Amino acid sequence: MQAKLEQLQTNALQKIEQTFELEELIQLEKKYLGKKGELTKILKGVKDLPNDQKPIIGKLSNQIKTHLEEKFQLRQESIKHVKLQEELQNEKVDVTLPGKKRKLGNIHPLSQLQAEVEEIFQQMGFSIHDGPHIESEFYNFEALNIPDTHPARDMQDTFFIDKNTGEDKNRLVLRTHTSGVQVRSLLKHGAPLKIIVPGRVFRYEATDATHDSTFDQVEGLVIDKDINLSHLKGYMEEFLTRLFGKKADVRFRPGYFPFVEPGLELDFSCPFCPEDGSRCKVCKDSGYIEFMGCGMVHPNVLKAANIDPEKYQGFAFGFGLTRLLMMKHKITDIRHIHSGDLRFLQQF
Repeated sequence: MQAKLEQLQTNALQKIEQTFELEELIQLEKKYLGKKGELTKILKGVKDLPNDQKPIIGKLSNQIKTHLEEKFQLRQESIKHVKLQEELQNEKVDVTLPGKKRKLGNIHPLSQLQAEVEEIFQQMGFSIHDGPHIESEFYNFEALNIPDTHPARDMQDTFFIDKNTGEDKNRLVLRTHTSGVQVRSLLKHGAPLKIIVPGRVFRYEATDATHDSTFDQVEGLVIDKDINLSHLKGYMEEFLTRLFGKKADVRFRPGYFPFVEPGLELDFSCPFCPEDGSRCKVCKDSGYIEFMGCGMVHPNVLKAANIDPEKYQGFAFGFGLTRLLMMKHKITDIRHIHSGDLRFLQQF
């Protein structure tokens, strides 16, 4: 039995040195040292040996087992080291090669401007409100003093959504302005109220360099006691001064909008006029830029929102955010803004 053990050790050591794959080495270890391995088979015959030989064979078998376990462990570490070196050699990085540039997207210029506008108005105490793009005729027209027979309906080419009810008064529309949110906010929160409503609106219009069927607006509403147009003038001068970083003056002109009385057009002093006195292409040397419609909220609008017009007054205003973007960055074609053209968008 001693000869068998020594021969097993010799054979095992030879095969360990000839093994270069980790999985193959694991199988070899099971073959010799596993529960059903060759060493275990030999040791099962120890019980049949004479009593004087049992200690000798037992000691020898333990020595061989310990020696083989050490050899298997060393060989395993050696194979892993060789494999690691091969992988490092194959995956060697050439640090002189140029790195991979990851292109990051930018916030859309319209979203950038909206965030800037919202921040300025919030600093002046306004809240930001939002509402549905699909609006009922009540909120889009009737609550704003634009009944079905009002000629102002013809001023806004509207996308109507047919509910198949057979009743025109229940029709839904793609909102033509965000003014409906003003009525919703008054009905929900009551007066006093101080909000702006930025958002996308829709008009049934042909698309050209300055018009689109989809564009963005910002409308504002201030309702409180003893509100007058001087408050509107002060807010807009402050807003435009902060937005353009240059002192802005505003002026009013008469205008008509069914939801305000009196109705006004607001212009502001052109911030783009060259300081050298040369011709200004933005304001055409007039010194002012047409900006928005505004005025004191019509009593009928307050009544539709359950606000007492004898107790509260207020002003409303609305300007095109898309047009403001074009003005601020001197964009000549509105179609660039939603074109997805990276050559355009990467400028912002």
